[in-house]
Amino acid sequence: MKLMQKQGLWMVAVISIFTAPFFFASCKKEVSSAVNFKYDKELVPSMHTDSVRVLISDSGLIKYKMITKTWDVFDEAKDPYWFFPKGLYLERFDTAFTVVFTIKADTVWNYTRRKLWRLKGNVFARNIVGETFTGDEFFWNQQEQKIYSDKLVEVTRPEKGILVARNGMVANQQMTAYEFMEVGENAGKKTLIYVNEDEENKEEKAE
Repeated sequence: MKLMQKQGLWMVAVISIFTAPFFFASCKKEVSSAVNFKYDKELVPSMHTDSVRVLISDSGLIKYKMITKTWDVFDEAKDPYWFFPKGLYLERFDTAFTVVFTIKADTVWNYTRRKLWRLKGNVFARNIVGETFTGDEFFWNQQEQKIYSDKLVEVTRPEKGILVARNGMVANQQMTAYEFMEVGENAGKKTLIYVNEDEENKEEKAE
């Protein structure tokens, strides 16, 4: 009986000796795999947030309301940016907290260092006088205080009809003054119409 027990213990010892290297090799492989993981700052966000509804202030004043389903922040990327893959709705306020401008799109990028927004897919904007702007892609340059597009834009003016900018347009941040680009039969001709709602409103009040 004792002999059998000794043989059994000897077998366990032999099995342990031969399996131990494989066990430690397996553990070492897992540890090595974890250590070798590379964090790509261009592809992995430093912050991910779902179901966002937030007010954003600038110089101590609340200027924007932002609503989105998904907000990814890539603030460690070479060109830092916010990414809204499931769309964004944005309102802009004046000092009296009146909504002067709204815009939404299917996908949005905000390059924070350059203060440049790119809005892509079913872009819809509305200015303070109720005009609406629709198109596939817009850019909003906050440093230059202008919004522009080089693609077809349709402008609907209440009680004034619809204007179509087939080759894009440039507008101020409130989209109350804008011009159409590269229109007409001649490539050198740039502007078909320039609209300034602020000036039109002043003229209507004067009459």
